[in-house]
Amino acid sequence: MSDVTPFWIAGTPAHGQQPLEVTHPLDGTSVGRTTYAEPEQVEAAVDAAHSARHQTAALPVHVRSGALDQVARRIIARSEELARLITAENGKPIRWARAEVSRAAAVFRLAGENARTWSGEVQRLDTESAAEGRLAYTVRVPRGPVLAITPFNFPLNLVAHKVAPAIAVGAPVVIKPAPKTPLSALLLGELLAQTSLPPGAVSVINVPDDTAPDLVADPRLPVVSFTGSGPVGASIRAAVPQKHVTLELGGNAAVVVCADWSDISCAADRIATFANYQGGQSCVGVQRVYVERSRLHELRSAIVAAVESLGVGDPADEATHVGPLITVEAAQRVESWVQEAVDAGARVLTGGRRDGSTYAPTVLEDVPVDAKVSCEEVFGPVLLIHPVDSVDEALALVNDSRYGLQAGVFTHDLRTAFRAHRELEVGGVVIGDVPSYRADQMPYGGTKDSGEGREGVRYAMSDFTYDRVMVLTGLPL
Repeated sequence: MSDVTPFWIAGTPAHGQQPLEVTHPLDGTSVGRTTYAEPEQVEAAVDAAHSARHQTAALPVHVRSGALDQVARRIIARSEELARLITAENGKPIRWARAEVSRAAAVFRLAGENARTWSGEVQRLDTESAAEGRLAYTVRVPRGPVLAITPFNFPLNLVAHKVAPAIAVGAPVVIKPAPKTPLSALLLGELLAQTSLPPGAVSVINVPDDTAPDLVADPRLPVVSFTGSGPVGASIRAAVPQKHVTLELGGNAAVVVCADWSDISCAADRIATFANYQGGQSCVGVQRVYVERSRLHELRSAIVAAVESLGVGDPADEATHVGPLITVEAAQRVESWVQEAVDAGARVLTGGRRDGSTYAPTVLEDVPVDAKVSCEEVFGPVLLIHPVDSVDEALALVNDSRYGLQAGVFTHDLRTAFRAHRELEVGGVVIGDVPSYRADQMPYGGTKDSGEGREGVRYAMSDFTYDRVMVLTGLPL
C-alpha cells in the first residue's frame, strides 16, 4: 500500500480496509488515497491515549517543548509540500495555503515557548492567624486525553491549534480530521511520530462522520475540542454534558465602517479580500458590512471594484485569490441562498454566478434582514452592504444575530472603539480592520451560537487543564 497514505495509531503508521479517496474540489480528480480506521484500530488509538496519560503528563518540560520546536522546524522544511497538499485537497489558493502553513509552524513554536513558562503559582496563606506556616502551591494539570475534531477549511492550522497546546500541557490527543481533507493532518502525524514523545501521545485516525459520536462518547477521552458546524457542535454538547467540551462554531461576521474612517480604499480592499479569501469558507470571513450613509456611495463603489479585481480560478495558479468551494453541493447551496435573497428584493452588484464548485465573488445590496445570506453563515464568497444612519444602529445590527464570533470596526475615534468593545456581543472586536484578523497567540472564540471556550495557544492550554493545589503546612515563613 505504498501509494496509500497511512493514518497514525500511537505514533505507528496503519491502514484500514475501507478506502478513503481524496479529490480536488475544482475538478474532482484524485489527489491522494488513505483509509478509514477499523473499529479495533480506533480502540487501539483511544486505549493508547488513555494508557499514556500519566506518562505524558509527567514529561519534563524540555521534552514537550523540544518536540514542539522540532515539529515547527519540520513544517517549515516541508512548507511548500504542505501548501500544495492543502491546495490539492481543499481547493485553497496556493497563496493562502502557504500562509496557513506558516501559521501552523508558528503555533507549534508558540506552544513550545509557552510550555517553557507554564509554571505554578505560590501563595502565602498566613493572611489569617489560623493559617500561619501554610503555603499553597498551585499548578494546572491535564484534564486527560483530548479528542480533537477538525474541519476542512483549515486542514493543517486548526489541527495545530488543538494538538500543539495538548502536547504543551502533557495531554495525549486523538485527532479526527475532516474526511474531505485528511492528508494534511496525516502528514502532520508523520512529523509528530518522528519526535521523542511517548507513542500514545498522538494518534491521527480517519473516522467516518457518522461513527464519530462513538468517539465523542468514550469516557477515556474526557476533553472534546471541536471546530465545525453549529448543529454538530450542539449535538456534541448535548451528548456529553459531563465532559469538558470546547466548541469553535460558525459566524456571520460583520464590519462597521464609520463616517470618520479616512481611507475608504483600504477598508474596501480588506473587506473584499477577506470576504473571499478562502472562497468565503471562514467563520470570520466578512459577510455583513454596515456603513454610515455619508460614506455609502464611496465604499460601495470601492468594494465592487476590489471584488472584481480578485483573480478567480485554478487554486494552484499564483494569481488566483478565490478558488472553488469544497464541493459542488456547497456552491449550489450558496447559489440558492443568493437567489432566495434576490427573489426577496436584494440586488446583485457583482458576481452571482456559479461554475461547478466555483462561485463568483458576490456583493449584494438591499438584502432583507431575514434572508439566509444575512442571518445565517453563508460560508461562501458573498458579502452584503447595508447603510446605517448612526453608529448606534450599526452596533445594534451587528448584535442582531444568533452568532457572536468576531466583528471589525473601521474608526479612528477611541471612544467608538471602546464602546464597540463594550457593547458588541462577540468574542473579539478588531478596530481598524476586518473581523477575519487572528493572531495565533491571542484568545479566539465566540459567544451565543458561535461556541464556547477559547483557542489561541495559551488559552487552549488553560482549557485543557484544571487547577490542582498543594498546601504545605508548618513552614517557617
